[in-house]
Amino acid sequence: MTAPGAPRWAGHALDGVLARVAATEADVGERFPLYADPADGRWTSTRRGSWTGGFWAGLLWLRAGRTGEPAHQRAAADRTRRLGPWADADTVTRGLILWYGTAAGRLPGAGPDARAAAELRARAATACLAAVDARLGIVPWGGALGGPRLLARADGVPGMVPLLAAAGPDGAAAAAAHLDAHLALCLGGEEVLPAWRFDEETARWQACASPAPGWSRGRAWLLLAVADALLRPEVLRNLATPLDGTVDRLLVGEGLLTGPLVPPADHARRDGPRDTSAAAITAVALLKLAQAPGRPEGRYTERATRILARLVHRHLSGGGTGRPSGMLLDGCYEADRGLAARHEVIWGDYFLALGLATLVGAVDLTRT
Repeated sequence: MTAPGAPRWAGHALDGVLARVAATEADVGERFPLYADPADGRWTSTRRGSWTGGFWAGLLWLRAGRTGEPAHQRAAADRTRRLGPWADADTVTRGLILWYGTAAGRLPGAGPDARAAAELRARAATACLAAVDARLGIVPWGGALGGPRLLARADGVPGMVPLLAAAGPDGAAAAAAHLDAHLALCLGGEEVLPAWRFDEETARWQACASPAPGWSRGRAWLLLAVADALLRPEVLRNLATPLDGTVDRLLVGEGLLTGPLVPPADHARRDGPRDTSAAAITAVALLKLAQAPGRPEGRYTERATRILARLVHRHLSGGGTGRPSGMLLDGCYEADRGLAARHEVIWGDYFLALGLATLVGAVDLTRT
């Protein structure tokens, strides 16, 4: 079903992206998809889900909400249950894993199996609140995925803001502090610096070389987190950072509102690969901003719709070329290492589906 006034292509594209889920299920089995080869659509996958596991569960919930089929509801609930061990893992990417892996379970059509998703979300919110480092004012990057533990990164904010806010008044205050600290670091200079390491010897933050300042998803992730804060009065009341200026800077600096609809994966390499996943994240962030009180809804919605249309008409596979249809191509897993630089990536699929579902009236973004 498509809402009156929604673009006709959006509903058709949404059904195509969700139909791709069946081929993905057959490919990965009990594992979690990471990125797929653009030639044949075969997935590289992981057993536990890594930081992307929630997007696969979230995509399954979007399909369940769209079809209402009990088998689809059970599949979504099963994958969400398998994310349970991440609730107590030492990683700020629990925001990505356990917000996006459970939030879409609140949509109409998700069915009674979504109750377990709500319970996992509540448990994760409490655990993340307990993980706040009082000295730094953030949930640190953590050691569960390897590397330095005391990092602050742009991809450690989206998902974590609404997840912490779900832990009650103390959680809302922690969400605001977490966002404030990351914005102060990432936007504290002339360019966006998406990753910082805390040096315990000097008790100072130091900028990291990777991800690079031109990382397209850095700005997109921050915009998404800010949009989530603007939709939550309990978080806004605790913020020290004025978000109006922050939104303007994020939108204008790399042209998220006026520049290329699909940005380069690294803005310092204009001739390098594009990143459709950054575009999809940006579209959802804009659609959320359009629902925030006092924001220019029409301008944001128009830009988001143009981004989604570009993704659908130029980057979504149509089949008949030896690969499945419904693949969002030209996503970039990691530009710095040239890893899966022009592939389908699972979070790109998720945010494309979420944006399309919003256009057709199937999703309330204030809840996801």
